[in-house]
Amino acid sequence: MAEQTISLLDEWLASRLNETAQQWLQDRVEKVEAKDLQQLCLGFGLVARKIPKEPFEGTPEELAAAEDAISGWRPQGWSLQDLARTRLVLALQEEEGLFQTTLDRLFAAGEVHELIALYQSLPLFPYPKSHVNRAAEGIRTNMGVVFKAVAHHNPYPAAQLPEGLWNQMILKCLFVEVSLKPVIGIDERKNPALTRMLCDYAHERWAASRTISPELWRCVDPAHDQAALEDLKRVLDQGSERERRAAALSLASSDSPDARKLLESDPHLSEEIASEQVSWENL
Repeated sequence: MAEQTISLLDEWLASRLNETAQQWLQDRVEKVEAKDLQQLCLGFGLVARKIPKEPFEGTPEELAAAEDAISGWRPQGWSLQDLARTRLVLALQEEEGLFQTTLDRLFAAGEVHELIALYQSLPLFPYPKSHVNRAAEGIRTNMGVVFKAVAHHNPYPAAQLPEGLWNQMILKCLFVEVSLKPVIGIDERKNPALTRMLCDYAHERWAASRTISPELWRCVDPAHDQAALEDLKRVLDQGSERERRAAALSLASSDSPDARKLLESDPHLSEEIASEQVSWENL
């Protein structure tokens, strides 16, 4: 996987960088491969001066190759600087302890754009289980763009985070009003604890007469908690049209017979979902 990822990064950068920038990056990569860790740290900081800050975007073929290399890898929101920083880190072929120590140095010294590159590159780094605590720090940060680098378009959380941290990330998305749509694995990682947590959060918001993001109901499954069915019924009875559609989508995705029965009590919403007029993507 590492060789395939490195090959893709090299191809993408070579097709977009001028000769001067490409030569600078290649020289740095070779020094890092020769175990010159000082050059990694210095080069990482110099990327902003040596590599243009242009969006990568990626062709359909390039994005398909990324998905083939690492399931869920979506680099279309990256910049060329992000690609270069990631390439420098991947040039470091060391045992787990030294790799982690070096990564810690980069995180500790990183400014915002460098942190974004590091967090969104977590699924590409070796020793994935050793980065869980680092991902947890990204979830707890007060920097919104850094938090989104962990939560959005990033397959690492779904693949590696334990349930408690995953649930914390989902709740924070709602708390800071960050969309759940770009969260990879959002439907697959529903769990009973998250259902209960989100229903409790909804009750707190209702008690304070505050609005609730309709996306909250995407992670609620009445098959996990019967009380959640009453909450969804309340939304169907009293919610806005968008909230009612969200509740209906939640009911439609559940294996609970009671959820199906409640959804069928509104033939119009049932038909909209069956005909795919309403989905989480267009809600």
